[in-house]
Amino acid sequence: MSRWSALRSLPALLLLAVASAAAWAVDTPAAHLALDVTLDPASRRLAVVAAVRPGQRSFRFALHESLTIDSASADSQPIVVRLTGQQGNLRTWQARLPTAQATLRIAYQGTLPALDPRLDHRQVLRGLPPMAAVEGSFLPSGGGWYPQPAALFSYRVRVNVPGEQRALVAGRLLDEELPAGPGDRYRASFEFADPADGIDLMAGPWIVREKTMPAGDAGPLRLRTYFTRELDEIAGLADAYLDDTRTHIERYAREIGAYPFSSFSVVASPLPTGFGMPTLTYLGAEVLKLPFIRATSLGHEILHNWWGNGVYVDYATGNWAEGLTTFMADYAYKESESAAAAQAMRLGWLRDFAALPAASRQTLASFRSRTHGAAAAVGYGKAAMLFVMLRDRLGEEHFRAGLRLFWQQQRFRVASWGDLQQAFEQASGQSLTIFFRQWLLRDGAPTLRIHSASASTVAGDTRLTLEVSQDAPAYALRLPLEINYGGRAESRSVDIDRLQQTVSLTLSGSPQGVVLDPQLRLWRLLDAAQLPPILRQWIVAREPRLLLVTALSEVRDAGAALAARLFEVAPREIPPDDLRKTTTPVLLIGLHADVDAALAATGLPPRPPTPGQRGSAQLWTIVGQTDVPVAVVSARDAAALSALLRPLPHYGSQSWLVFDGSRALARGVWPLVDPPVPVSRPPAGDPGRKAGR
Repeated sequence: MSRWSALRSLPALLLLAVASAAAWAVDTPAAHLALDVTLDPASRRLAVVAAVRPGQRSFRFALHESLTIDSASADSQPIVVRLTGQQGNLRTWQARLPTAQATLRIAYQGTLPALDPRLDHRQVLRGLPPMAAVEGSFLPSGGGWYPQPAALFSYRVRVNVPGEQRALVAGRLLDEELPAGPGDRYRASFEFADPADGIDLMAGPWIVREKTMPAGDAGPLRLRTYFTRELDEIAGLADAYLDDTRTHIERYAREIGAYPFSSFSVVASPLPTGFGMPTLTYLGAEVLKLPFIRATSLGHEILHNWWGNGVYVDYATGNWAEGLTTFMADYAYKESESAAAAQAMRLGWLRDFAALPAASRQTLASFRSRTHGAAAAVGYGKAAMLFVMLRDRLGEEHFRAGLRLFWQQQRFRVASWGDLQQAFEQASGQSLTIFFRQWLLRDGAPTLRIHSASASTVAGDTRLTLEVSQDAPAYALRLPLEINYGGRAESRSVDIDRLQQTVSLTLSGSPQGVVLDPQLRLWRLLDAAQLPPILRQWIVAREPRLLLVTALSEVRDAGAALAARLFEVAPREIPPDDLRKTTTPVLLIGLHADVDAALAATGLPPRPPTPGQRGSAQLWTIVGQTDVPVAVVSARDAAALSALLRPLPHYGSQSWLVFDGSRALARGVWPLVDPPVPVSRPPAGDPGRKAGR
């Protein structure tokens, strides 16, 4: 996730000011900020002297309510900074400067809120204040810990923390002073000379490891890990992260262009959700232990140094960076693994979208950041599929040329979907207006059907005629098809742009069946009968229901807590007799024996062999219950239910799971049902019908 996500916690007036930078694309930022920061995580005391050149006479900014301004001056002359209001936990201030080139100097201090390591990933994504603790401090750019200029700006930051701590911000490390003995402090200075959109500061009791890698004329890149002692003591872990960081940087430099910064650091966070900032990623300490993170999430966050942190997002027109990063990182890794793995990821995107209620769907142009599952299904899944479809349309060579051109044209500028479109049009020589307009400005997806397929013989060739329809308003699509001949299959495509269309193909054999988009390469709304039900349908349900099939108070309490954590909207509990009276997703929770009895009593299918009764708890969605969607959580005891509180919301793309405590032992998705449409032939001796339409 790009660090731009932190902007969502800014008040509206500052969001508008930052968004206005979208129209301002320059190579050298006019605004500059210098911060001298002293932080004591144990007492949570923060003291800052800020020198800001905002590039305007009337400078409006926000500071967290925990911070008090001690003094202010402009070009060494004392001035009054006026409090103008408060939005949430941010106070807004205004300073009148003698000239637009004046430098405002502000000294302020305060006691920050305590960092809460109990925050889950949803709470982290919804915005954070600046927080401090000995085990880790995080001062996000949107938290109001410094006076931020309205436009992109350059900065220098000097940090000063106790000797057992280390601290950093994004940028080039200018100097570093290590403590020489007890009572000494750690000091470091960082510079970001290119246009920046914000500053995130992190501190913690880290052990720092470093390697360098060559980077051509730019000199060596500094690669670092900032790990807790526990992580640092895991044999080979720091070296593995440093080596894999180099591999990812080299890969994306080849695909896009030279890495735009002088360093990259992997920083351990006490919070569960990771962020990608320029020159670093801030990942949960527990997450960093997972063996697959280096091959997946690490590459995703490194790629954000090009998309989101190297080219900034014009949020007024939608966030393209998350989808492009998902496509070039997460999806590309699946493509490297196998065609089946890549198809499974595409199916996951389509399933997640189909699970959304229609009222929860938004346009790609309106997506800003992932604050909940519904937004992620569009901003990550639909956006990534847009790039799959665009590459299929343009071909690999023109697509890659468009990416490189976009990087060359927009490096350290604020760019929009329109700028992306222009780069791909320039690289391919094709007009993409209709393509981008329909995928960016429409909030749904086409529903496609082959109503009939017939074959006839014309002049010795076989002509396959298809009746294809889509819901209004029509999309312009290149529709992939698979023609089955019995022992073999052939891939073809047809162009459609109307609600009902007759299309014909000339074939060399005798077709028996046709499958529409069998590889799932189109963004479309899959038929409910095809779709395997997944947990996401329950997570994002607008009016979820909870059925607790137990009389034990400790089990009821654990089940209610699990439902509250899982659903994005608080569920309403119902009795068993009301199960058939609702049409919204129901979550049935209980102990094994109670669950089995409730399934039998309500006429629901019994416990399936998969997941069976392995582990301490199982979850499964019931196939075929489209009128009353039902998911089941069956547990050994109350403790087994409580163990699911943290992990279960992360498995929205699954149909069934088996847990041993909080660890997922097995998971899966029920198979997709996609039968071919049979091909008919006109009656023998009917030459008029053989000619087709």
